[in-house]
Amino acid sequence: MALNNFTQRTLSGALYVAVVVASILVHPVAFGIVFLLVSMLAVREFHQLMQSPSRLTALAMVAAAWLFAALWMPVYEPCTEIAAPLTITLLFVYMLMLGGGLLAELWGKAENPIQNWGHLLQSQFMIALPFALMNALYFIDKYLLLAVFVLIWVNDSGAYCVGVLTAKRKNGNHKMFPRVSPKKSWEGLFGGILLAMGIGALLAYFGWFDQLTDPYRHLNPYWIGVLFALFVAVFGTLGDLVESLMKRTIGVKDSGRFLPGHGGVLDRFDSILLAVPATMAFTILILFFCL
Repeated sequence: MALNNFTQRTLSGALYVAVVVASILVHPVAFGIVFLLVSMLAVREFHQLMQSPSRLTALAMVAAAWLFAALWMPVYEPCTEIAAPLTITLLFVYMLMLGGGLLAELWGKAENPIQNWGHLLQSQFMIALPFALMNALYFIDKYLLLAVFVLIWVNDSGAYCVGVLTAKRKNGNHKMFPRVSPKKSWEGLFGGILLAMGIGALLAYFGWFDQLTDPYRHLNPYWIGVLFALFVAVFGTLGDLVESLMKRTIGVKDSGRFLPGHGGVLDRFDSILLAVPATMAFTILILFFCL
């Protein structure tokens, strides 16, 4: 049975990586379809965990898809000429959706309408917005977005390996937040960060950050790669911890059963919830302020 579980986990994990990489590299439409669906599923999982009414869950899913589509328009070349007015229009409709969802509680019969308001806004700000911001990184350079995922996977692997090795010491290792995530240690954190920074420099060697460094020849691409990796590793870990805290508070082990052996959509994409906004902010600093 253990072997079957390991095989199942390995195969589903490989499929997950293949779909993410292929959707980013193959075509903007493939990227848009895959991550629009993932965004909707992640929002749905969140509202199911919060036991939201079905009408609120449906509204949140549609709103998440609408927000993603609004920011995807500039990514797809045939839409480039009309992207600006179309995106603004879609964002205006998105705001009307959220406003309508909040006002709907006036006619609802929920015992705690404030809770429904909070869950709707939380799902949009914490989940739908980071997924939508992936379009901005993709628009600048799809390899920037791919780098986020690669560095998250490297950071997780490095943190796990270092954490396991240091746990075998006589006094064990130093736990970060045992109440939230008992297995995460400070040794694992720094091990994952260092490995991610090394891979960040390697990605810079292969030109993954050229879009950030080409306009400013005085910027060292290797330092950009290292700093980019640092942002991904730190904020990716924080995103993981935030989702773990949410699950601990609710009293569940996994957010869902999206991938056999890996849990739900939120379990697989929790790191990007903070890593994408953080790396987007870093990218803006580079492009517009040149650090």
